[in-house]
Parts: sequence; structure tokens; C-alpha cells
Amino acid sequence: METPVIFIIFNRPDNAGVVFEKIREAKPKKLYVVADGPRENKFGEKEKCEETRKIIEKIDWDCEVIKDYSEINLGCDKRVTSGITNAFQFFESAIILEDDCVPNASFFRFCEEMLEKYKNDERIMTVSGNNFLFEKKTIIKDSYYFSAYSYIWGWATWKRAWNKHDREMTACPNIGKNTWDIQWAFSCMNQKGLTIIPRENLVSNIGFGKNSTHTKIKSQTANMATYEMDFPLSHPKLIMKNEIADKISSFRFTKIGIILGIIKKFIKK
Repeated sequence: METPVIFIIFNRPDNAGVVFEKIREAKPKKLYVVADGPRENKFGEKEKCEETRKIIEKIDWDCEVIKDYSEINLGCDKRVTSGITNAFQFFESAIILEDDCVPNASFFRFCEEMLEKYKNDERIMTVSGNNFLFEKKTIIKDSYYFSAYSYIWGWATWKRAWNKHDREMTACPNIGKNTWDIQWAFSCMNQKGLTIIPRENLVSNIGFGKNSTHTKIKSQTANMATYEMDFPLSHPKLIMKNEIADKISSFRFTKIGIILGIIKKFIKK
């Protein structure tokens, strides 16, 4: 696979190991690993972080590895944002996976084809591996559709798009912005950027639970089944957001979905 992969890890060796095996199957030629450091007040976390980082030593294919490891804890916000920013000093586009986002094999090919097809289209800012339409996905007749929402449990983007990232959410100062995904969603919405959503769900989030940072609650979006994408892809004739799909997307019922709805209304004003 020609497209670089950014792999974001922390203190969950079991989850990270599952995702790593999927990356190993794809065999990217370049792997950029972003790791946060342990929190001082968390007993045993240093050892967990070290164990997680050892997974990267299992690389057994021809691959250029760049390690962006922090020895201190920066937190999910700063570490993810700074890691992606650092990576785009080297790459023009990349596929991004956190340590709890397990892709199926077709996710990588789908992202790679989308990154190439839309690399110069400023309207497109995100390629997602997620589909939260569940049984309603039958309304999508092509291989993917365009959405106003940026779903990031396995995704891809371009340096040109990430350069528009507004971590401070300057136009929306009263909205909570302590997580990087909300900041990215805001940045995309503020630019009226579109996200490519596959007809099939291609990534499963296995990170829900008490040890998670933001996904502790039960959700129908946890551990979702994934399905293989059919190739060659069928492309939409028009590049415009699918209003119907966005309205019925089940993700709107989650915490982030509610916040995205608030942001969307604010930006419209």
C-alpha cells in the first residue's frame, strides 16, 4: 500500500495489537506512530505504555517507520492534534487509525482510492470508514455519499485539509473543545467541507468501556460489524451532502452527535 498510515497509540496494548495486525495485513510502505506518555498519577500506566509501544517492534515487512513518542502525557487533545500535524510535515495524505479502531481489509483500498480521486478537490476534507445508517444504508445506491459530519473512527485526509484545522474553534468559543475530534468536526463544518461516507461500515470501534477516555457509555455504535466494500467503486454523480442520510444517521444520538448538531446550528447563524 502506497498511502502512509498514522497509528495513534497510548496505554491499551490489547486493543492496539488487534489494530496493528490489520495494518500488518495492509503492509503500508510508511507508518507514522504517535504515542502519548503516561500520566504520573496512574499506577502501572508507564508499563502499559511501554508494552503498547513494543507492538511496533513486530513490523516484519518493508516499511519506513517514524516514531513520534512523547515521554510526558500531553492528553488526547494535544497529543493527537500535534501528532497528525507533525506527520503532515512528511506526507501529503494519510490514513489515520487510533488504537481501538479495527478496519477490515477493504478500508485501506477505499481510503487510498478516495484520497487519489479527490486530492485536489477542496470541497472534500475527510474520508471516513464509518457508516452509522444501520438498516437505512439501503438508501445509498452508490459506493459512498457525502456528509456534513466528520466521522473519525478510522479515517483519512490530506495535508491541504488538515492545514485548515482550527484547534481553538475561534468562531465558536462557547462550545466545549477539549477533544480533538470535536475540533476537527468544527473545522470541517466551518469550511463547509464534506466527508466521504462509505455505503458499508468499514471500521469497528472496540474501545468502549471503563478504561476508555471518551467512550465509557454503552452505545449501538460500539463493536459494530464491518463489511467488505465492492470494487470497482460506483461514484456519486453529484458532489453534495446527502441531506436525508445525514438526518437519519444514528450517530446523531450520541454525545458527539449532539455537539456536532449544536455546532452546525451555530455556524448557520
